[in-house]
Amino acid sequence: MNIISYNLNGIRSAISKGFSDWLKTEKPAVIGLQEIKLSETNLVAPFFEDLGYFCYWYPAQKKGYSGVAILSKQKPLHIEYGIGIDIHDSEGRVIRADFEDFSFLSVYLPSSSAGEHRQMVKYQFMDDFFVYIQNLRQTQPNLIIGGDFNICHQEIDIHNPKANANSPGFLPDERAWLTKFIGTGMIDVFRHFCQAQHHYSWWSFRAGARQKNLGWRIDYLFMSESMKSKLKSAQILPEVAFSDHCPVFMALL
Repeated sequence: MNIISYNLNGIRSAISKGFSDWLKTEKPAVIGLQEIKLSETNLVAPFFEDLGYFCYWYPAQKKGYSGVAILSKQKPLHIEYGIGIDIHDSEGRVIRADFEDFSFLSVYLPSSSAGEHRQMVKYQFMDDFFVYIQNLRQTQPNLIIGGDFNICHQEIDIHNPKANANSPGFLPDERAWLTKFIGTGMIDVFRHFCQAQHHYSWWSFRAGARQKNLGWRIDYLFMSESMKSKLKSAQILPEVAFSDHCPVFMALL
């Protein structure tokens, strides 16, 4: 079973660049999307339904902003929209699909690039999401979480850690939170297989950053340690460029 997570930075833009054709070739069993930036999801659903996907959308209330989705070849047993907290759910931050053997979540953490207020919103989401996941594990112990966390975890996850030491997305409190989150029994599946530098999932549109590989690794697939024996491989796919992000991939036995 192949699973992908991908921040599209606008699903209609990605489709216009060939995203649905790529998906037809790649054929993941499940794909989580972030930043769909579309409320009228009926406009794009046929592209994916024609490929055999059950489509579940959770757009933000604000048009053209945020939003997450899950596309699955197998119909889930249950879909859960949001985490039950209006300030986050109005922005379309989390969607969950429960299957027989595991639950998959597509998650989009707030960006703090818009200033101090949004940094506080991000910290509040981090705290609330942490509690949500710990409670969820009481009934759904096998979790796979894919998404844009807007946090680089370690120095090897960012192209210039010294210059970015005080940059939102690489702040000590954010990095410590991600360490705590992983420490509750989650596997960062890419780092499980690869400890090398220079593997990123997001690049600025400015100054040829992607061509120079001046990036940040802020997109993740996490998996409960209880599922470790099923983990076959994991990759970042920087050659796939329908967005300023690239997909992250994992394969299960």
